Amino acid sequence: MTDAPVRLCLWSGPRNISTATMRSFEARGNCAVWDEPFYGYYLKQTGLDHPGREPTLAAWPTDPAEIARACAGAAPQGQAEFFQKHMCQHMLDGLDLSWTKDCRHIFLIRDPAEVAASYHATMKRACAEDLGAIRQARLYDEICDLTGQAWPVIEGADVLANPAGMLRAVCDAVGIAYTDAMLSWPPGRRTTDGPWAPYWYARVEASTGFEAPRASPHDLPAHLSEVVADCTPAYQHLKARKLSAG
Repeated sequence: MTDAPVRLCLWSGPRNISTATMRSFEARGNCAVWDEPFYGYYLKQTGLDHPGREPTLAAWPTDPAEIARACAGAAPQGQAEFFQKHMCQHMLDGLDLSWTKDCRHIFLIRDPAEVAASYHATMKRACAEDLGAIRQARLYDEICDLTGQAWPVIEGADVLANPAGMLRAVCDAVGIAYTDAMLSWPPGRRTTDGPWAPYWYARVEASTGFEAPRASPHDLPAHLSEVVADCTPAYQHLKARKLSAG
């Protein structure tokens, strides 16, 4: 009987460095990855018309119990580590989170003003539920309570400013060894990328590592300012707990 893998759940909102972080963990060499396990379920339940909706519903599981069992199960290809990139907004009310007790967790945050500007530029709309920050703060509290452990919170801008330092700190926090292999990866699409990759992943497909941080616009239209204001308390709740590189 093989040993259970180390299961690592990254909890992020949209328009963060979550896919680059997935690339980073995949580059460890002993780590299988799963891109947004609950996305098919989310699209089916909400009926939202996201780019790549039909290919995603055709290829991705939509039964939350089945997805949860797989998240808490064996890693693909028998790998020693199993990294799962989760979008917080996909975790709708009423989902059973008991499976998270079998995983280790990392929460990835970003300033809601930056998320709103980036999301709106692609989708031409954004509401608080789209940005995921309120759900993320709730998930943090629920998962920490379920597991009896305070899990690391990291900010995307901090990782971009100091990839080695922040990745070393987060690896220490979840009990795995850091390796410099996490700092770079080959460009291109992956078979592990979700069916929505052609619509969202152009920049990460061109990347070979974490890019230097760039200034993001905060001059938002009035309706987005209201969305940001709704999300800011949840963001601050997590930011107060964020990890530093030391």
